[in-house]
Amino acid sequence: MDSEQTKLKELVRLFLKLGIIGFGGPAAHVAMMQAEVVKKRKWLTHQHFLDLVGATNLIPGPNSTEMAIHIGQERAGWKGLVVAGSCFILPSVIITGIFAWLYKQYGQLPDVQPFVYGIKPAIIAIILGAVFPLAKRSMKSLELIILGILVLVCSLCSFNEIYLMFGAGLIALLLAWRRNHKVTHTPFFFPFTLLQISKTSLLTATNLNLFWIFLKIGSILYGSGYVLFAFLDTELVSTGLLSRQQLIDAIAVGQFTPGPVFSAVTFIGYQINGWTGAVVSTIAIFVPAFLFVALLNPIVKKLRNSDLFSAFLDAANVASVAIIVSVCFSMAKDTLTDWRTIVIAALSILITFCFSKVNSAWVVLGAALMGSLLLLI
Repeated sequence: MDSEQTKLKELVRLFLKLGIIGFGGPAAHVAMMQAEVVKKRKWLTHQHFLDLVGATNLIPGPNSTEMAIHIGQERAGWKGLVVAGSCFILPSVIITGIFAWLYKQYGQLPDVQPFVYGIKPAIIAIILGAVFPLAKRSMKSLELIILGILVLVCSLCSFNEIYLMFGAGLIALLLAWRRNHKVTHTPFFFPFTLLQISKTSLLTATNLNLFWIFLKIGSILYGSGYVLFAFLDTELVSTGLLSRQQLIDAIAVGQFTPGPVFSAVTFIGYQINGWTGAVVSTIAIFVPAFLFVALLNPIVKKLRNSDLFSAFLDAANVASVAIIVSVCFSMAKDTLTDWRTIVIAALSILITFCFSKVNSAWVVLGAALMGSLLLLI
């Protein structure tokens, strides 16, 4: 048995790496985690990993960060929870902080387009490589296959993903109840807590305001990073704390930096109140994710033993996979715009499926280099 210290060191190395190479958004992050902790290290089974993916979609907050926190808690308890989540977030926050400082100094963002150009099509391959085994294991019955197809179609038609997740789960729950003719377990309701954080020396009047704004958003936000930016427009731009151009530039930073898109709030906090604003905003947006996962993780396995909730979880898993596939379609439509990106995507898919032992980090780095070179042609 590995010691706790060894497990924590493994989590530090893994999630710092994923935080550095984690381009492409939550679907890509989950794909990389699946490759590392299920296929390579075998810390989790495919089924339990899939259950955690479904569970993270049912609570507010950044899904990929919550997956990192779940994996950390599974591997090394509450210390692992803190270490894995923090290490996954930290590289993105540091990189975003550097961009925030450069933006404040020079009034514009550096040109990273050649670097990102090759990464985007490679991310599609990484997502497909991970979603394929998850899809095979989630499609356990004809009923779940039909639900998955319905969720995929609705997701492609831009239905809200949280409605699709809960809708699929409730349909499966009702069908399971009809089969059993009676309820054998007490229905489960996710706990949502009111979070109270005391003032610290960092919390000036402006920082205190930022703290409560981002704590509220982190506690109630479902959906993608684009939903986050809609909240920010309401909370910050309309109140005059941030200009519309600054918000647009924050969106850009969130898209071309690795790690969770929520780290864009580091950029925003810095623009409003310097380094203290960046620190306070970052802590506030991510704290709810740690608390929600700490509450949820211990009961996921128990819920799997409930016939009714197991049906709900199976449907939520199928819906998660369908939504990831939908994201992949959308990314392909926006990314594969010329022969160069098509070539990079095709080669990345070939490597991902034919050479499954190749680490996704090399796929990302190779695609970035290839994209930069092809742009010279």
